[in-house]
Amino acid sequence: MSIIIVSDVFGITPALLTLKHELGATIVIDPYQGKNMGFTNEAEAYSYFVTSVGLDSYVAEVLKVLTGIDCQTTLIGFSVGASAIWKASESNEKNMIKDAVCFYGSQIRNFTQIAPCFNIKLVFPKSEAHFDVVELMEKLKNKPNVKITQVDYLHGFMNFHSTNFDRVGYKDSVDLLQSTLV
Repeated sequence: MSIIIVSDVFGITPALLTLKHELGATIVIDPYQGKNMGFTNEAEAYSYFVTSVGLDSYVAEVLKVLTGIDCQTTLIGFSVGASAIWKASESNEKNMIKDAVCFYGSQIRNFTQIAPCFNIKLVFPKSEAHFDVVELMEKLKNKPNVKITQVDYLHGFMNFHSTNFDRVGYKDSVDLLQSTLV
């Protein structure tokens, strides 16, 4: 079995590489083809992602990597990476995606019609600035292959570079992932 991490708009960072090691992930997919962008804040990272990459291009990159996998795989995504997994979840042609865990994929709200072809656990923050998290969870809760959890942390709590990083939330989530990925 393999584990693939799909990054947020920050892309590859030392903290993400630490998480890769902690989870025993084999691959990190990021929007910038492995280049450390060195963003100084979320606004800069988000602006660059929107103007230079975009969600559809990122989804295409995720799908490209997934076509090359040859063993059962778990996907773990954060923010725009979680949204990219959600959009890619309509396809599992080689039946190699075992499941996915998607943390605070806020763009999922724009694609509620998607019916995932593999099990996805959606981890939503306690609130989001641009939409009602509870309302979105209500729309998704009866979808096949979807399990939803809401945590007491904010969007970005798993990213050391986010203003919303939370050490307790990070540790609890890593511990939970490690216990379920074994």
